[in-house]
Amino acid sequence: MQRHWWKGLSVVLLFYTIIAGFLISTPVLGEGGLYESIRNIFFHVPMWFNMTLLFLIACGYSIAYLRTFNPEYDIKAAEFTKIGLLFSILGMLTGMEWANFTWSDKTGRSGPWTGDPKQLCAALCMLIYFAYIILRDGIKDEEKRGRIAAVYHIFASALMIPLIFIIPRLVYSLHPGGSEGNPALNPDHLDPKMRLVFWPGVIGWFLLSLWITNIKLRIRLYQYNRDLAKTN
Repeated sequence: MQRHWWKGLSVVLLFYTIIAGFLISTPVLGEGGLYESIRNIFFHVPMWFNMTLLFLIACGYSIAYLRTFNPEYDIKAAEFTKIGLLFSILGMLTGMEWANFTWSDKTGRSGPWTGDPKQLCAALCMLIYFAYIILRDGIKDEEKRGRIAAVYHIFASALMIPLIFIIPRLVYSLHPGGSEGNPALNPDHLDPKMRLVFWPGVIGWFLLSLWITNIKLRIRLYQYNRDLAKTN
């Protein structure tokens, strides 16, 4: 049981984040139409943090595969990527819901999708990783699949950094932060009471993502070893 302490911590932190996220008092942020929607920061931003971290972990396993050609590293890279995509979808949906109430472009157009550079870059990043899953699943030969998928994943990770962190800051964007950085990471832009919920939430959601990935990996590795035993 001692080695599973982090699962209990995840549950505690997420219960705390959800309850406190809806109950704590927040600063009155009428400018930009945030108001009570600022509470979405406890859910939307951690989803993108999770996506980024999971994709980078997957990239590490892809590099490890190219160094060792151990098929388990290829499987781990794929599973971390799939859970990363799950959280990217959650991040996109929570962001679109937030934008629906707070964003309007220069023409006055509003809604969940305004074609903002941040949205477009995030969507492109997601498509690149969806293509990785499709490419990998489309190759039957195990060694060839592992090599091609690993190389593709490394290039995908190299593209993710400018798409998520650089390009949206070089052009006009409705997304908060822009050239001055992410307000969730700037201690001067986030209320101290909100930081006491935000950062435990980031940790809680990340631990949850690791928990889900761990379950998926155990199932996938069991299937792989079972199929391997049948062929031998």
